[in-house]
Amino acid sequence: MPTTDNLEPAGHTIPVIDLSKAPGEHAAWDKPKIVIYMWAIAEILFVTNAWQISSGLRVRVLRLFGAKIGYGVIFRPRTRVKFPWKLHVGDRSWIGEGVWIHNQDFVHIGADVVVSQDTFITTGSHAYRKDMRLVTRPVRVEDGVWITAKCIVLGGTIIGTSTLIRPGTVVSGEIPANLVLDVANPAGSPVRFRK
Repeated sequence: MPTTDNLEPAGHTIPVIDLSKAPGEHAAWDKPKIVIYMWAIAEILFVTNAWQISSGLRVRVLRLFGAKIGYGVIFRPRTRVKFPWKLHVGDRSWIGEGVWIHNQDFVHIGADVVVSQDTFITTGSHAYRKDMRLVTRPVRVEDGVWITAKCIVLGGTIIGTSTLIRPGTVVSGEIPANLVLDVANPAGSPVRFRK
């Protein structure tokens, strides 16, 4: 049976927040409702849709809704973008199949970046101990980064140039350049170059 011995001081009760009184998800909406709904339809038809095979069409639709996407960017099927007008992707970057960019705040992805399959990038969280209001912080991924499959990148993260994030890693905070970061070594280790 799990214990809570070390979670809170003895005798201290954590309040339960009445979620019906919590601020809603609309706190991140910085566009009129009609734009939000139009994007939801366009995302389903042209971006998330696994049957739509054209990366170029995906990129054009994202740009139409305000995404700043550079030259030669590849967006694979089944990708999701919460708010394209809060997305910047540099030249020649690849966004893999099933990537979810839940950008209630700005996400900046540099040039020559790979974000691999089923990675989740989120800028949002909640004020859990107060009122569950939305709390957002931007994410920045510098040039040449490879975020491998099934990673989670949390709000406020900055990933330095040419860093490699190994599969299944949760990334938070400021990550220096030229590291290999993984679940087994969350502090990272320098990239080693071999012939």
